[in-house]
Amino acid sequence: MILSPFEWTIARRYMLPGRGEAVIAVVAGIGVGVVMLSVAMLVIVMSVMNGFRAELFDKIVGLNGHAIIQGYGGRLDNWRDVLKEVRTVPGVTRASPLIEQPLLASFNGRVEAIFARGQTAEDIQRLGPKVQAGALASLQPEAGNVALGSELAANLGARVGDTITIINPQGQSTPFGTVPRQISYTVSAIFEIGVYDLDERFVVMPMQDAQTLLLLGDSVGMIEVSVTDPDHVAELLGPLAQKLSGQAVVTDWKQMNASLFEALQVERVAMFFALSIIVLVAAFNILSSLIMLVRSKSRDIAILRTMGATRRSILKIFVTTGSVIGLTGMLSGLVLGFIVLFFRGGIVRAIEFVTGQNLWDPKIRFLTELPSRTDPVEVLAICGMAMLFSFLATLYPAWRAASTDPVQVLRYE
Repeated sequence: MILSPFEWTIARRYMLPGRGEAVIAVVAGIGVGVVMLSVAMLVIVMSVMNGFRAELFDKIVGLNGHAIIQGYGGRLDNWRDVLKEVRTVPGVTRASPLIEQPLLASFNGRVEAIFARGQTAEDIQRLGPKVQAGALASLQPEAGNVALGSELAANLGARVGDTITIINPQGQSTPFGTVPRQISYTVSAIFEIGVYDLDERFVVMPMQDAQTLLLLGDSVGMIEVSVTDPDHVAELLGPLAQKLSGQAVVTDWKQMNASLFEALQVERVAMFFALSIIVLVAAFNILSSLIMLVRSKSRDIAILRTMGATRRSILKIFVTTGSVIGLTGMLSGLVLGFIVLFFRGGIVRAIEFVTGQNLWDPKIRFLTELPSRTDPVEVLAICGMAMLFSFLATLYPAWRAASTDPVQVLRYE
């Protein structure tokens, strides 16, 4: 489809209709605009959907590991032997004991449901970049210090240095019944993971303190595992799950968050399909503008044919004209999409200011801000689809132009 200087000159003139052809220029401009908007919307929506999945994966899995090995009854008594076994599995990058138990916390008359999370000193230090106030260094065994999620701290009204009470309903048995176990802890740090549900519930403490609070002795609740390839975690830990059958259950991140990630995937596919229809609408705009151009230029086409222009040359001229319209719209859409993604935070805040509505409530959206992650492969697929539809839209008008009979046109026009 290499154009000769003659063919390119004619195609360029048809891309910029004259003053007497304002209608054609408007229709062509609408075609460019629709392609631009459709490509921009696809890039924006797919980037945001990818951002949702990536951010949720990084924050949820980054905190809980790629899999957990949980003992029956919530206790893993031989956890040291299991831990050694797990660390010998090929593909496992990290394995550490963990205690996680739903309890209650109170402060100044306020009571909130929490997840008490007992971790090793190494795992606690991984929260360092998430700390908003205080420090994690004081979370030492038997020091009586804990770290709270930011939303939980706000709900309790607690700050760094305050003393909260954690209540374990499964306390000691007495002749008068079970007495809940209540232990006071000093808030040493406040952290924000970025996932609302976790920031609203988590209380992090040293492993030994959690064992004392929950009367576990030397037992733990589970072992969290990280692997080299999270997408194939089931295959990597499959042999281990069979070996531990009857002692513990291996659950990977896909099973723990299956409904959430499946819903995101379904919504992502549905949005891509729905917005792809707009690209098809843009192709129809290109088709209509080229048909109008061919009709208005039929006399010119006939003259070109009588001057020696071949059918192939006419075909190439009109295919090039329509393809350039699609290419212009596609490139403009990419620029518009990336601009919107770059300023997405300000755009959301501006819409909230104008409408007076909170569009990004972390209680509903899970994340505290609008995420975005652009996949180059998807962007190339979107561009390829836009160009393919644009090219297909040029074939019929170009064929009609190439099939023009110069004798009949010059005789009757």
